[in-house]
Amino acid sequence: MRSPLVGALATAVLGTAALVGTAGTAGAATLPDAAGHTATPSLQRTADTTLTDTTRTGADAAAPRAVSFAGTVALSNCSGAIVRMPTSTDNDPALVMSNGHCLEGGMPGAGEVVVDQPSSRSFTVLNASAGNLGTVRATKVVYGTMTDTDVSLYELSSTYAQIKQRYNIKALDMATTHPVKGSAISVVSGYWKKTYNCNVDGFAHRLKEGDWTWKDSVRYTAPCKVIGGTSGSPVIDVASGKVAAVNNTINESGQRCTMNNPCEVDTNGQVTVRRGIGYAQETYEIPKCFGTGNKLDLGRPGCVLPKP
Repeated sequence: MRSPLVGALATAVLGTAALVGTAGTAGAATLPDAAGHTATPSLQRTADTTLTDTTRTGADAAAPRAVSFAGTVALSNCSGAIVRMPTSTDNDPALVMSNGHCLEGGMPGAGEVVVDQPSSRSFTVLNASAGNLGTVRATKVVYGTMTDTDVSLYELSSTYAQIKQRYNIKALDMATTHPVKGSAISVVSGYWKKTYNCNVDGFAHRLKEGDWTWKDSVRYTAPCKVIGGTSGSPVIDVASGKVAAVNNTINESGQRCTMNNPCEVDTNGQVTVRRGIGYAQETYEIPKCFGTGNKLDLGRPGCVLPKP
């Protein structure tokens, strides 16, 4: 989890490690983004096509859905997606989801929660083959934090219907059930226009990186070697086509619980370090915090997002 890549600076720091995408102050030069990566990404590579899924059987083993870039967005320094809650309607203001560490105001401190903060951030909308369609613009940061999870949600000035009419793009649906070990997943980065395919290897009871601690994080199998700029990418469950998590970090050099080197802590306090393994934060409980009109309500039954 490193500082986000910003504009032309991205090309200058590709070889520098960055949280798969951490954000700095708007307009300020920052380091590469957060997934804690050292590999130099290639702008020419758009997708890894091999899915590794040896666990699913029966109906779940049917041919996987084609995962495309439709519904994903590129930020100034990270990746993201236009997302839709189960209660969302076509005329609701659309939402964009990314990481908390990708906020334009910088990474929230441990225990800090950002709610209803004005924003005019723009996002580049991609079509199925990762072509740029145009932009949408935020009116506010609805929610952002790096406590327990690593997520940001922006409200847009456009409705889902307006985006569909203008770009012929549908938002990605948010899953409402816990991810399943062994599930085939795709991490779709709008920033790099690249897809990583792997499986859910398991779950970290607690994932610690620097000052931050996240709960019940998704651990990837080895093929998902996410890099700086992939922070905030939607993690798509291949079987359902829904967003199961949001990509946020990778252990870059094998260090223990330091920045860009998250460690796992089990229920007994035992620490495990997995060099080169990436992680995402689950999102299935986020819809419980949104009601009619796509309005955030942290007091709704079942909402467990940290409160300010």
